[in-house]
Formats: sequence, C-alpha cells, structure tokens
Amino acid sequence: MKLHFTDQTFSFELLRAASYGLYGGSEIGEVLATAKQIREGDFESWYVAWQRTAARIEALAAQVRDQGHPISAGPAFLRASNYYRTAEFFLAPDDPRRIETFEKSRTTFWQFLELSGLCVERVRIPYEGTTLPGYFYRADESRAPRRTLLSLGGFDSTGEELYFFAAAAAILRGYNVLTFEGPGQGEPLRVHHLPARPDYEVPVRAAVDYLWTRPEVDRERIALMGSSLGGYYAPRAAAFEPRVKALISHGVFFDWWATQTKTKPALGLLLDKWKSPRGVQAVLDVAMRFNSELRWTVKNAQWVLGAQDPVELISQMQRYSLADTAGLIRQPTLILHGARDHFIPREQVDMFYAALKAPKTLRIFTEEEGAEEHCQFGNMALLHQVLFDWLDETL
Repeated sequence: MKLHFTDQTFSFELLRAASYGLYGGSEIGEVLATAKQIREGDFESWYVAWQRTAARIEALAAQVRDQGHPISAGPAFLRASNYYRTAEFFLAPDDPRRIETFEKSRTTFWQFLELSGLCVERVRIPYEGTTLPGYFYRADESRAPRRTLLSLGGFDSTGEELYFFAAAAAILRGYNVLTFEGPGQGEPLRVHHLPARPDYEVPVRAAVDYLWTRPEVDRERIALMGSSLGGYYAPRAAAFEPRVKALISHGVFFDWWATQTKTKPALGLLLDKWKSPRGVQAVLDVAMRFNSELRWTVKNAQWVLGAQDPVELISQMQRYSLADTAGLIRQPTLILHGARDHFIPREQVDMFYAALKAPKTLRIFTEEEGAEEHCQFGNMALLHQVLFDWLDETL
C-alpha cells in the first residue's frame, strides 16, 4: 500500500500517522498537506514539515481552550501529539531536536488527557532502582475489577502512541488498560539512556506486579499484547509470566537478525564477507546512501540496543530469538500478521506458530482488506475488531 510517496519508508510512516485518525490522532487533509511539503527520502524536510504542522495545531488547541472550548481543544492536542511524534521519527539519536520534539509529543498528549474525560492516570512502575512510565486507563469510574490489557510497543513506538494501538479500542469495550514504556523505548531510552534487553520478562514482570496492586484489575483476566518488535517482547515475557492469561503477538519477530537478512538479502551477503567493524561500517555506509529504511534502521538500532559499532549491533540483534522460549508459552495466543508486511517475513510467523504448544490462533490480514501492512496500518478498525473479539471470547 503506497500513500503519496513512492519511497516505501516514507509512505509507510505517512500511512501510520494517517491511520490514527480513527481515534482522533490525525486528519487526512492535514496529513496530505504536510506530505506535499516533504522532499522524498529527505529526513530533514520530513522533520521541518511535521514540526510546522504540529506546532500550528498545538497553537490552535491552546487558543480554543483559552477561549473556553475544551471539546474542540482536546482532539487538537491529540493530533498535535501524533504529529510531533511523526516529526521526531527520522531525527538522528544525537540530534538535540529529538528530545525536544519527544517532550512536545508528551506534553500535548497530557493536555489531551486533561480535557478528554477519560478515566486515566499517569503512573510510575517500580523497576530496578528506577521507574518506568505508564498510563493506566479505567473503563469507567466504578473501580470494579475488570479484564485488563497490558500493552507494550516495539522498536520505535512511544507510550503515547499506544493509546491508538490498544487503549482507545479497549476502553470502548470495557477493558482497563495499562500501557508502558520499557528499556529501549520512549522516556527510558531518551531520558534515562536505558537500552533494550532480550530478557523482556523483567520489565513486563514489573508491570504485572504493578497491576496486582490495583483493585480495578481482575487478576485472573490479564492479557498481554506486544506490537511490532513487541511481537518478540510479549511472547518472551509470557513464557515466564504465568499471571498473564492471554497473549497477543501483534507482529512476530521470532528471530530479529533473521528478519534483517531475509528482508535485505544483499545486505546479509555483503556483511558475511566483512568481519571487522571498519569493513562492516564501510559496507553499511554505501548501502545506507541508497536506502532510507536501512539508513534509519541501522542508526536507530544502535541507539535502541546501545551498540557501539555495527558488529556489536549484529551480535546484539542475534540475541533476540524465541527459538528457545516459544515452546514454554502456555497462554492462549493470537498471532496477527499482514500479508505484505515489509518488516516481517511470513516465515517468521510460521516458525513461531510451529513452535507454540499453547492454544493458538493465526490471523493473516490481506491486501483486499486494506490491512496487509505492518501492524495493520490502513485498517485499524478491522485489526481491533479481530483482536478484541478474540480476547472477549478468550477471557
């Protein structure tokens, strides 16, 4: 599915921003008007255009709020938050504008929450001498114990974005939701410099510990959902966390490094010929010049994983595999995959499905449905229908 751009990376990220319109995170006119200002494949023009749009919508939100129109202001703050997130996306990890733009995405989201009428709290989850940020959404004011969804993102998502991924749809269906950012994500990465870790059962255990302190949570009906690289994090965690009663793998990274060599076969062949950091870096420098996705992926992955050079990066990625843990999963599992997912080859899904010994359901979204992309951007209504219908029946 291509939207405006022929460059797959730019098209996909544009589709991602536009897809959140279902829950008030964008307007298609604003999205396309912004896209017209961007030079294809140019990360700087991407930032400039989206930052300009985000700042304009934030100013509009503040103006109508101050004029006494909170119902108009709330959705505008929410759109501004999504547009700031989109603006930050391609900035280099060491670009000072990255943390500034990230903070604007958060503060505008907080302003949305204040005006939304939602039953929601910003929370801190105790974790290894520090805390992880999260949002606890309640279905209503009753505080009665309810089914609760624990939602985590992946390689590049933020806690605010998880409102669109999971929380908005779950609240409508009477679920409580805890979204949180773990190591390698959002605030833990940008502010506290905590890189990702393959044993993601540790931060997830901290999140479940927190849920058990909440009287609104039905302890026997906690589900765990991981999106994108969260399709590695969540299954890995579920294998060691029996308090989770249902698992949703929204994307499957059965073996992270294998996905890279499969989706970029020429890169894999080239790197096999170079073993020194200098040689690998030279190969990547040439390849990244002609491939915007590769350019972003390599720089972002070194940041997320805390790798000092490409050789260490590859070694780190190779640690992220479900080969030894998928068979330990006991929870009923829903696997969601797009038929044209350009990040995750179908064989990754098949390997995970074969390794699972638990009750399992596989749903492949098709091009005809307009949901064939990674994480079903393009048809989130169908994604959430399938996901929550399964979860209603399972819990």
